[in-house]
Amino acid sequence: CLENTDPRTRGRGIQLLSQVLLQCNSLLQEKEVLHLVLFYENRLQDHHLVIPSVLQGLRALSMCEVLSPGLAVSVLKAIFQEVHVQSLMQLDRHTVYSIITNFMGTREEELKGLGADFTFGFIQVMDGEKDPRNLLVAFQIVHDLITKNYALGPFVEELFEVTSCYFPIDFTPPPNDPHGIQREDLILSLRAVLASTPQFAEFLLPLLIEKMDSDLQSAKLDSLQTLTACCAIYGQKELQEFLPSLWSSLRREVFQTASEKVEAECLAALHGLSACLSRSVLSSDTEDLLDSFLGSILQDCRHHLCEPDMKLVWPSAKLLQAAAGASLRAYHRVTRSVLPLLLEQYTKHPQSSQRRTILEMLLGFLELQQKWGHVEEDESTLLSLRAPICSVVFSALTDPSVQLQLVGIRALIVLGSLQGFLSPSDLELVVDHLIRLALHEEDSQSSEAAMEAAGSLAPIYPKIFSGHMVPRLEEELQSEREEESSRDHCSLQQRCLQALAAVSIHTSIVRETVPVLLQHLRKVQKGSKARNAQDVVSVCQSLHRVALQCQQDAEGCWYYHQTVVPCLLAMAVQAATQESTHPLLGKALLEEEVLAAMVPVISAATTHLSPELAAQSVSHVVPLFLDGEVSFLPQNSFPCSFQPFEDGECLEAQRRLVVLLMAFVCSLPRNVAIPQQERLLRELLALSCSCNCPFTATTAAKCFAGLVNKHPAGQQLDEILQLAVNRMEPGLAEGPRQTQALTLLLWVRPALDAGRGERQGGWPGADSALPAQVTKALVLRYHPLSSRLTDKLLGLLGDVELGPAAADGFSLLMAESPDVLHKDCHADVRIMFRQRFFTDNVPKLVQGFHGAGPDVKANYLKGLSHVLNHLPKPVLVTELPTLLSLLLEALSCSDRVVQLSTLSCLQPLLLEAPQIMSLHVDTLVTKFLSLASSPTMAVRIAALRCAHALTSLPTTVLLPYKARVIRALAKPLDDKKRLVRKEAVAARGEW
Repeated sequence: CLENTDPRTRGRGIQLLSQVLLQCNSLLQEKEVLHLVLFYENRLQDHHLVIPSVLQGLRALSMCEVLSPGLAVSVLKAIFQEVHVQSLMQLDRHTVYSIITNFMGTREEELKGLGADFTFGFIQVMDGEKDPRNLLVAFQIVHDLITKNYALGPFVEELFEVTSCYFPIDFTPPPNDPHGIQREDLILSLRAVLASTPQFAEFLLPLLIEKMDSDLQSAKLDSLQTLTACCAIYGQKELQEFLPSLWSSLRREVFQTASEKVEAECLAALHGLSACLSRSVLSSDTEDLLDSFLGSILQDCRHHLCEPDMKLVWPSAKLLQAAAGASLRAYHRVTRSVLPLLLEQYTKHPQSSQRRTILEMLLGFLELQQKWGHVEEDESTLLSLRAPICSVVFSALTDPSVQLQLVGIRALIVLGSLQGFLSPSDLELVVDHLIRLALHEEDSQSSEAAMEAAGSLAPIYPKIFSGHMVPRLEEELQSEREEESSRDHCSLQQRCLQALAAVSIHTSIVRETVPVLLQHLRKVQKGSKARNAQDVVSVCQSLHRVALQCQQDAEGCWYYHQTVVPCLLAMAVQAATQESTHPLLGKALLEEEVLAAMVPVISAATTHLSPELAAQSVSHVVPLFLDGEVSFLPQNSFPCSFQPFEDGECLEAQRRLVVLLMAFVCSLPRNVAIPQQERLLRELLALSCSCNCPFTATTAAKCFAGLVNKHPAGQQLDEILQLAVNRMEPGLAEGPRQTQALTLLLWVRPALDAGRGERQGGWPGADSALPAQVTKALVLRYHPLSSRLTDKLLGLLGDVELGPAAADGFSLLMAESPDVLHKDCHADVRIMFRQRFFTDNVPKLVQGFHGAGPDVKANYLKGLSHVLNHLPKPVLVTELPTLLSLLLEALSCSDRVVQLSTLSCLQPLLLEAPQIMSLHVDTLVTKFLSLASSPTMAVRIAALRCAHALTSLPTTVLLPYKARVIRALAKPLDDKKRLVRKEAVAARGEW
């Protein structure tokens, strides 16, 4: 067959042999490879029909590890001499590139022995290649030729020409391309070649300059990005001849372009050029190209900075900043010329808008100095201009224009971050300005920006801020100004509290601010009415912010915890014991909103404690609530004993403080042992089932749930859970304790399941509170009992009285929990617990709905909509076909919560599953338009958003409804609520 006179037959014979070699090339011995190579080289002179099969055989042999020295060179010479590669088919050309790639990977030294002949041979192979699949391989070969130091000899220009002819890439992949080659792949591969050697510079730079003038934005961007890449490897010698032309092209593009992308790439290229010139080593007889290049930029741009109202001012500033940011040498050269000019222009232009522009430019140059840190005294322009710069920034802070103030505040942060720039007297002035802006500036933007600035500078200058700012804020906080209205005084105190929290970044400052905040808290909590309660909440919000800022510093966190937590507990216990003896005082500290505001403070102060310190703290707090042990509290002389778990109407105020116990013990790390835990659980269980106060009962249930969720598995946990179930079931059956029993059921179930999280707020749909807590705690950790409790909850949906609250409980089970059952509190939260809950329980909900009476069907729909609303949307989309009919029926339910939850669920589905939703478009349009007239604003807004989302369905589906929808959406355009009108405008516009 191999000797047959018919070339087709010979080709088939060689093809068979080549396919065998491709399968078994690793088994060949050296002599066998030698004979085969000689045979295949000879066959390269055969008929052109045979050549593809010969190349396949050579590719197989190129992968042999036992290839004799010299054979790789012999094979490539034969290919270069005998094969006209570009006349072959694409696959055969790819085979040639593969042979070369294989030899370059395994026989590098042999190929380098060919010298420039190898480079010339490859140029002949590649010349004229058009297929993108082959070009990716060819570009990689050229890149390896250059980076692995193969000899290019006199063929540098030829190698450049054979690759640069593809620049810029304009390839567009065909639709449904199975090879997946993108234009970006070719661009990056070619750029790696062009920017791989300075030897291409004399040919490449003129090409880039030419392409920068192209009308095609893609060509401009490609040229600029390639120039930036080249600057990383070029030196002064390569760039010198072309610098004027490059600068001219870059300047023209930045001054004239309307494209932000082109402008950004021009600035990056200019930065690269400046950095490249900065790397050059200067000698006495060479010109400083960086200096002359920056001189050209200054000459063309500097005068535009004197015209802050003209359109070229910002392009000029950006060009100067791009060049200056490349190196410290470039920065000094530019700022020596520019900074004095900007300071002069600021003085010359009195208008706030002009000053703002000038100060923003000045700020840009100041920010560049941050890259190099400390300001060097010997050569820094900044230090010589310290006084005028500070003067300009301080004047901006006192300007009536809020926008100029904001820029001034940003500049102040930058100046403060420059080590060694601001003098002690300047820093005191900075503090004065920040206090004035934070406390007395009418505009809230400036006030908030000043507080943020104080927070940024406080860690850098802790002594200045703790010694000057904190005492001033304390003085303002304690002052009683008769001339001010009550409202103004309240606003001032609020800002003082926010400012104290903002600067509490450094531990030394925290030690100063926390006592001030606690002292103010003692002062404001003595009253009894609404204002005092709001004041206490404001202090707690500031304390919470400080706690969050302390969490990452172990020393600061422990100081905060041992200072704040006992103080809050002492004040609360004092108020509660006074209330027990004098019920009519009505202490502000016992208000629900105040206690709720104290919860995140204690929680944030506890979550990041080390296990050792947390154990030390828990040994005091738990005995306080169980045994009334108050010795560790400051000022612990109370009117009566503290017994929150004892019976008695006069102890109702004390029982409210269980919320603080919850905040503490539910935030402890899981590996911290809680003393008397079993007793504590039993007391919490009894309180949650017997207390008449919804707030206290819910709090006790949540605390019980949090502890159960973290409790190690075992007999003790099973016993306490069985006790909880025994307490719940009779309560759920009938009687006055149904509400408490349901609350406990809900919370304990998620705690067992996976430590998931509960909804903020004490008493949502009061009936759902108690059983829900237990259920949630177990759901989150996949406890076996969770399924039993969930079934109990499903059964309650058929109860006329408890059904609506039980349905709301499904929202509690699925939603995130802000204060107990979430990961930040170290709860046991298993992954995908929502998906598991959905899989286990939605079929039961659907079955229950179909078998329920008409008076309770709405309960099942409400529960279902709550579950679906919290389910990850990709999971919901897969289940949509089976559940959509129920969701549509839920829209007809009169319950506002069901409507809102269902609409929230449907809106993203319209965007993510348009094909399925299209099948029900008639029903959807009717329901959405009907609900757009709902008496509830939130429902109207949600319905209009869904009507808006309908426009993502296929146009052919929507066209029959277009006129009807546009007509119907005219009515909400006149809605009395602005937010409804806003959504109506958006929806009607899309239709």
